[in-house]
Amino acid sequence: MEDEVDRLVAAWRRERPDLDVEPLEVLSRVSRLARHLDRARRIAFAEHHLEPWEFDVLTSLRRAGPPYQLSPGQLLTQTLVTSGTMTNRIDRLTKKNLVERLPDPSDRRGVLVRLTAEGRDKADQSLAGLLDQERAILGELSRRQRGELAGLLRQLTAPFDNIPG
Repeated sequence: MEDEVDRLVAAWRRERPDLDVEPLEVLSRVSRLARHLDRARRIAFAEHHLEPWEFDVLTSLRRAGPPYQLSPGQLLTQTLVTSGTMTNRIDRLTKKNLVERLPDPSDRRGVLVRLTAEGRDKADQSLAGLLDQERAILGELSRRQRGELAGLLRQLTAPFDNIPG
């Protein structure tokens, strides 16, 4: 079975035989897959009237476990956005009644962001929809192949995820 990356690699080998284009065979596929995943995720989230960033914040809070709350700083760490962006996102989710701001009992000046019941339902429903989409994408792979692929991708991503600072 041939794919677009096979054609791309063949063209580069023809045009630039002096270069080793082997990395393209893996990383161009990862890049193309990321674009397909982004589309599938947007579809899954749109069914629940969510943007991808809203899903990220809501599910970060949902994964925190009861009482489903985190500080804005903890949300920053999990979602990799700036503090200004996070403030804006919290404001927008508060207006939609998906989160609420509460005073932090351990810091008079701090706040905690808590998932509302509506936010928790939205997180749960959208996660189920996302998993349906992602199962379909992985449908051609056996359980063993999915495990092998997950391990190989972990090897590639772990160094990026574990960079200090």
